[in-house]
Amino acid sequence: MLHTEEVAPLETTSRKPRDDEIDVYGLTHRGKVRADNQDNFVIGSLGKRLHIRQSSLPELSQIPLEEERVAFFAMVADGVGGGFKGETASRMALEVATKYITESARCFYRVDEEEIDLVQALTEGAKTIHEAIQGRAASDPSATGMATTLTLFIGVWPWVYLLQVGDSRHYVYRGGVLRQVSRDQTLAEELANEGLMPRESVRESPLTHVLSSSIGGQQTAPVVTRIPNSWGTVHLLCSDGLTKHVSDERIAERLGGMKSARQVCEDLLQDALDGGGTDNITIVVGRAVPKD
Repeated sequence: MLHTEEVAPLETTSRKPRDDEIDVYGLTHRGKVRADNQDNFVIGSLGKRLHIRQSSLPELSQIPLEEERVAFFAMVADGVGGGFKGETASRMALEVATKYITESARCFYRVDEEEIDLVQALTEGAKTIHEAIQGRAASDPSATGMATTLTLFIGVWPWVYLLQVGDSRHYVYRGGVLRQVSRDQTLAEELANEGLMPRESVRESPLTHVLSSSIGGQQTAPVVTRIPNSWGTVHLLCSDGLTKHVSDERIAERLGGMKSARQVCEDLLQDALDGGGTDNITIVVGRAVPKD
């Protein structure tokens, strides 16, 4: 499923941020109750570079070759199944996803020409990861029942592509307004959408922690969303260990006062721990900060 916000990117004429202008940080914490940490995250970039293999021109070796960033990515996975199963599922999902991004690099190089290729690549990627985890569970009795959420952010300036399965969230913060872009794939959310549960009851319902879609589970329903990106926009990826204890209002307050991605990640982590820390907590925050 593809969700597209068909509006022009803000500041479409502005240049793409340089690598040193990307302020990004991520962390993960076991929390105060769980014995294990089943969350994992990855932050990375995909680049392309000219490599001269051989030449009769010695001066070519003096040309400074800088790697051009084609895409920036970050992902969060929250394992399901308990202990070894959950940690293995989330780790495996991110390993397979990272490999898939590398192997699908041509889609990022030509995104302006072949946008549909990138959407299809992300959808196929979710299927590949899902099947890999199901295959592991089928071949290893100790892994039966393992699954994971996956929220994958790919920035191809000036757009962001978001692949989401499960309930790990993606928020954007701009101009003092926090907005949740992802939609929780839980039984409580589905019941609310169908009018079978009052919207105000979702947060407190035990069904809000029961996934209706997951990577490696019985059902998977990947959603790809495209949104515009811009200077000044802050992106937040997190597992539900944060949002169980920290309200959207508090998240907005923290992002509004952020001095750096690391500082705001650490502050939000402390908020979640102070709120009880009943689950594993993973947070990734990123933004483009001009230095010129």
